[in-house]
Amino acid sequence: MISISAKIKDRIASGMKKFQPILLKAQAADINESDTVTIITDMLCDIFGYDKYENVTSEFAIKKTFCDLAIKLDGKIPLLIECKSAGIDLKDDHVRQATNYAADAGIEWVVLTNGIYWRVFKIIFSKPVEKQLVYDFNFCELSNKKQNDIEMLYYLCKEAFAKSSKNSLEELHAQKQIFNKYIVGQIMLTDVAIDAVRKNIKRVYPEIKVDNDELYAMIFNDIFKRDIVEGDAAVEAKKAVQKAEKKAAAAKAKKAAMVTE
Repeated sequence: MISISAKIKDRIASGMKKFQPILLKAQAADINESDTVTIITDMLCDIFGYDKYENVTSEFAIKKTFCDLAIKLDGKIPLLIECKSAGIDLKDDHVRQATNYAADAGIEWVVLTNGIYWRVFKIIFSKPVEKQLVYDFNFCELSNKKQNDIEMLYYLCKEAFAKSSKNSLEELHAQKQIFNKYIVGQIMLTDVAIDAVRKNIKRVYPEIKVDNDELYAMIFNDIFKRDIVEGDAAVEAKKAVQKAEKKAAAAKAKKAAMVTE
């Protein structure tokens, strides 16, 4: 749980209550993209705290093409917003368009939205350039009474982009990199975790004989979904967990050595 001032929380909650029926009506009427951009611009001001004239622009050009909306703060553009009409679904082609704009402009953060569905990406300027989905949400399904839902919107607020903010998109992204299904999956496959499962089975069912190798095979093959243990993300997660294990083991050994001296 992050700390959000009462003033900002009230602004977000009030904005949710105001714009949810507006967006549902816009979706039902299948309004065009231009009118959707108008609604999203109002949301940026009323919910996210940006000044319509100082912080929001539709005049930011990328390779002679203007993106739908860009956020300006302290003379810089930290965030691009690619908008689609409220009545259409967001597709992979839209994602590529939005993230390509951000990559071409050298901007780390990009949002793809039709007002109702919001997808927040971080651009990783590696070779080749990559995009990572940090989080997404359905605005019309959020509750202004739930802290987690308010937090989802706060990360896109003007205050979260302030230099002094401790609750930024950057920190959320870093947390997502560590706490995800791939990392948790690889931790569950470590010797320590497997051994703990075996001991609990023995405690509940003393008559059952099972070894760690059998448990590992069962969890890996029968319990986990394939994408958790296979593919690039799973490989990177395994490396990260192994590195953390070695670091923890080294620290434990160092502490033990100091005790024996």
